[in-house]
Amino acid sequence: MKITAALAVAPHSDFSVETVDLGAPQANEVLVRIAGVGLCHTDLVFRDQFVPLPLPAVLGHEGAGVVEAVGSAVTDLAPGDTVVLGFSSCGHCPRCAEHLPSYCREFVPRNYAGVRPDGTSPISRDGSAVTAVFFGQSSFASHAIADRRNVVKVAAGDDLAIMGPLGCGLQTGAGAVLRSLDCPAGSTLAVFGGGPVGLAAVMAARYRGCSRIILVEPVAARRALGVELGATDVIDPGEGDVAAAIRALLPDGVDFAVESSGRVAVMETALASLASRGALGLVGVPPRAEDALAINIAGMITFGHRVIGIIEGDSDLQGFIPELVALYRAGHFPFDRLIKTYPLAQINEAVAAQHRGECVKAVLIP
Repeated sequence: MKITAALAVAPHSDFSVETVDLGAPQANEVLVRIAGVGLCHTDLVFRDQFVPLPLPAVLGHEGAGVVEAVGSAVTDLAPGDTVVLGFSSCGHCPRCAEHLPSYCREFVPRNYAGVRPDGTSPISRDGSAVTAVFFGQSSFASHAIADRRNVVKVAAGDDLAIMGPLGCGLQTGAGAVLRSLDCPAGSTLAVFGGGPVGLAAVMAARYRGCSRIILVEPVAARRALGVELGATDVIDPGEGDVAAAIRALLPDGVDFAVESSGRVAVMETALASLASRGALGLVGVPPRAEDALAINIAGMITFGHRVIGIIEGDSDLQGFIPELVALYRAGHFPFDRLIKTYPLAQINEAVAAQHRGECVKAVLIP
């Protein structure tokens, strides 16, 4: 079938919105008409060759929409079902068996390779295969093919179009607090970065009952929004030593920190802000794959600090995304306040607006 898609054609270049061909779903796949898809920093770093990904490519990994067709082996979804698309996993490795599919043994080839496990791509242009299957979906398009395991049925209404970011950025921030770090009520937390991941962490921390929630963010409007969403304190990193500012609020440091910027210097500051036995969760994708964090080993041993890498908030898609939808419906996770919508045809304008800080989370509407 003919579909519209936004193609990444060159690093650091505009996306090209074109008509391409999409094949039929295989036995374990689902065809979804995309109602909306989030624009994520990860899409841009892959376009810009954070890791080598053959271009042209259809990216997009925060899709939501309506099922239009299912493969012959799919028996629990039907046309008309409303769904959120998440990441892909194998379903049979030890981590998948532990309900931790984001650490799937096959996570990298299933999400980053640009082809199905059998080496094929469902998308072509002028008879030539196009890199696709990004995070098992490639949803910068009017339609997407996804594996059954990364399709989550949700009870969605008129807001279906904005549900897609639950499949990556929002579940990453919320899951870092609710699952990976499992911050208990009364604990203290510093969140570095007030983008969608960081603000999702703030909302989750308020829901969990953290006693102090410190947001470190350079953009004033995002700091103000953070306070409305649950931050008890905000810090502008442009005003001086952030670790000292945190310890001025909490002399012993924070119990937990979530770092969402991906910048090594910010990670070092977050580590310096921890209390004894504090834990730092790293969720931000760095600008370069070779970026590394230097840790003072003696200090880490002395204070019992922990540094935890977090992918997708340790989410079990089929359980956690419906949980977040329920929290949203109950008013505990108002992620809609982060979102501004743009037509898919205006993807480049949305990228620029998000870069300028004019919106927290852009969602593209095909």
